[in-house]
Formats: sequence, C-alpha cells, structure tokens
Amino acid sequence: MADESGCTIGIDVGGTSIKAGVMSLDGDILKTVEIPTGEIVTQDAYQRIVSGLRGLVAEAGRTDGDVRAMGLDVPGPVDDEGHVGFFPNIQLDPEGLSAALGEAFPNVQLAFVNDANAAALGELWKGSAAGIGSFVMVTLGTGVGGGVVIGGRLVPGAFGAAGEIGHITVVPEGEERVCGCGRHGCLEQYASAKGIVWLYRRECERRGVAGVTVAHDTDTLSVFRALSDGDECARVAVDAMCEYLGRALAQISTIIDPAVYLIGGGVAGGFDLFSAQLSACFRAHCLSTSSSARILPCSLGNAAGMYGAAFAALRAAGLV
Repeated sequence: MADESGCTIGIDVGGTSIKAGVMSLDGDILKTVEIPTGEIVTQDAYQRIVSGLRGLVAEAGRTDGDVRAMGLDVPGPVDDEGHVGFFPNIQLDPEGLSAALGEAFPNVQLAFVNDANAAALGELWKGSAAGIGSFVMVTLGTGVGGGVVIGGRLVPGAFGAAGEIGHITVVPEGEERVCGCGRHGCLEQYASAKGIVWLYRRECERRGVAGVTVAHDTDTLSVFRALSDGDECARVAVDAMCEYLGRALAQISTIIDPAVYLIGGGVAGGFDLFSAQLSACFRAHCLSTSSSARILPCSLGNAAGMYGAAFAALRAAGLV
C-alpha cells in the first residue's frame, strides 16, 4: 500500500535564511516557506527553524510523524561519508542543528549535501538529467561550482571536493587574477558572473570605449543584452568565457566522460546566447570519443538544491 501521507523536506541553507519545501515521496512540492535565521549557531536559531518547519508541515496538511526524511543543502564541502566541512560564507553549527532537528523529528533520516551537489541531485530526480545516469552539472553564478553524477550516484569525493570545477586551472602562468581559494588562473575567474563582467570591462578598456552601463560586478544581464544588440566587446567577452569553460569541460571528459553537461546558475539565463559557441569550444578541445556529449540548460532553477537535498535524504532512508 502506498505511503500517501508520507513526505520529505528539502532545506536550502543560506547565510541569512533557509528555504524549505515539503514534498510528497514522489517529489511533488506541497508547500514552501522561507525562514529568517541569521547565524545558525544558537538554540534560539535552531528552535526558530524547528518551529518554522513544523508550521510548514502543518500548512501542507501533514503531521510531524508523516515526515520520513529531511535533507539540507549547505554551502560547504560534505564528504562521501556525509561529514560536513567548513563554511566559508555562513555561520552554521551542523551538529547543533542536527541535534535540534533530531529531537523534534526523532524518526526522520537526516542528510547533509553540498549545495552544488544537491542541485545536481535535484536535476537528476526531477530536472534536465532525469533518466541520465552520467552527467556533470556546472553552476555559473557569483562563482563556479559543480556536481558529478556517475551511474546515477553522486560523487562527492573523499574530502568533499569533487565537483569543484571552478578551481580547474585554465590560465597556468603569468595571471594576475587571484581566486578566492588563493590560487591563480582558476576557471571561476573567467566563467562566473564576475568573470564575464571582468572580461567585458577589460575588452572595453582595450578598445578605449565606454561600453554599456554595467550596474555591478555580477551584472551579466547587461552584458548579455549588449551581446544581443551586437556589442563587439560583449561578443569577445562571452567568446572568451566559452573558450575557458569549453577547455575545462574537455579536461573533465578525459576523466569522467559524462553523457551530458548541465549548465545552471544565474549565468545560465543567457544560455541560448552562448550555447552554440560553448559546444563548439568543447568539441574543439575534447577527445573525439567524447565529442557526442551534450551541453544542456538546467530546468529547476533555484529549486534544484531543495529537490536534491530531499532526494538525498530519501535515498539515505532507503525510500527511493
């Protein structure tokens, strides 16, 4: 008999709030909520989250006892044993939060997943990668992240660093741009939103032109709009981004050889403008045996991590 009342919760953990969704065991979203948190390191913060989740479950027409699994996607490394590493951009005590959630939902399977890996799992479960057993997701946002899935299984890595695609070195020598990781020449400096804006401004400076108004350091919308309007500096910048990213994907294919690359994150909003060029750059650099790999856009948007966290928890509970 189907467990019609059973449900799972996917939780996207951010620096100032969490976004949570109650889903059926088949992955249909029943209700979502955003809960302000601040630093998640105190009992007050834990109880605020617990209270918010209980209210969410009730609004979805379920009880606490109906919740079978709960997954949390977090902006930091999670190794292949599920151990959580450091968090460079948020204040979160995973042990304290786990204890509070475990006390409030004692029969629930908890799972932590890196946010980029969670997005990959979400696309595998309910998005563009459904039915695809081998793919690499590349998230192009403020930085560049990724997730690796082989044989339908996420590969987080022994130390949680698998899928750190943004730190593939694409400019090995003589590069002045320093990455946030402390190294030079990382893909993140050229294929992220910041990277595209930097490439555009650099080309404008080289040509001695003002270019279009770019509102901030990650304003790729203005760059892509300029590209659509025939701005030559925008074309050069986006072509350069595709060259760097295409080379990186070609390197990944020599090791993983995925059937599909999924492009997500905010930069993916311009996918239609650069997809053909990116595919051409990839095929120019990859081994011929990998040239049939497809490059596709993600379909779940910002909900991918929430779906993926819930899916990871369901898998840990043996429910999928």
